[in-house]
Amino acid sequence: MIMKNTIIRIVLIIFFSILIIYGGYNCIKWYKDIKRNDTVREKVINKKVVPEDVYKDDIDFKTLKNQNSDTVAYIEVKNTNIKNVVVKGTDNDYYLTHNFLKEENIAGWLFADYRNKFDGTDKNIIIYGHNMMEGSNFGSLKNTMNSDWYTNKDNLLISLITDKDKMKYKVFSIYKKEAEDYYIQTSFIDDKEYLEFLNVLSSRSIYKFDTELDNSSILTLSTCGENDNERVVLHAIKIN
Repeated sequence: MIMKNTIIRIVLIIFFSILIIYGGYNCIKWYKDIKRNDTVREKVINKKVVPEDVYKDDIDFKTLKNQNSDTVAYIEVKNTNIKNVVVKGTDNDYYLTHNFLKEENIAGWLFADYRNKFDGTDKNIIIYGHNMMEGSNFGSLKNTMNSDWYTNKDNLLISLITDKDKMKYKVFSIYKKEAEDYYIQTSFIDDKEYLEFLNVLSSRSIYKFDTELDNSSILTLSTCGENDNERVVLHAIKIN
C-alpha cells in the first residue's frame, strides 16, 4: 500500500512537472511571438510606407506587396490599437498562425476572408484577428463595446485603404455572439436578401446607432470574445 501511494505521488509529480514546463514554454513562445510581431510592425509600418494621415496621403502599397504579395489593405479604427496592414490568404487558417512576413507566429496577423475579392464587388468585407491580451491585432476591438467609445461620433468612422481606393465606413452595429456563419456571409441572392441581412445585424447591436442602412457594402471586424466560442463583432457600412 505504501509502495502504491509512493508510485502514485511520483506519477503525479512527473505529470504536473510536465504541465508546468509545457505551460512555461508556451508562455515564453507567446511572449517572443508578440515581440516579434511588434518588430515586424515597426519595420513594415513606418512613415515612409504608411503616412500619419492615411486618408490624405498615399500608402506605399508597392513596397508592402513586395514584402508580402498577400497585402490587400490598411485599416484604422480610431481610439483603438487597430492600425495595421491587412493580408488575405487562400483560406481563413494560415494567418491565424503566421505573421506578415509569413513566419510561424501564434499571434498571427490581421487578415481578410479568403472569399473577399477587393475588386469593388464585395458586399461584406470581413477582417479577422486574434484577441491579444496586450492589445495587438484585434485585442482592442472589445473596447468598441464601451459606451465612452461608441457614443463618441468621431470613433464611428473607420478607414479602409487599398491600392485602388480610400474608403470610409460608419459603424452601425456592435455585439457579442456565439460563433456562427450568418454574419460572415459574402454573397446574397438579391438586394432584398442583403437588406434583410443588414437589418438583422443592426438589430443585434448593443447600441442603437443613427447610421442609415442602404444597399452599400459593409465592413465586418471579428475576433474571439472571452472564450473560443464567443465572437466580438463590429459592422460598418460604406459611406464613400
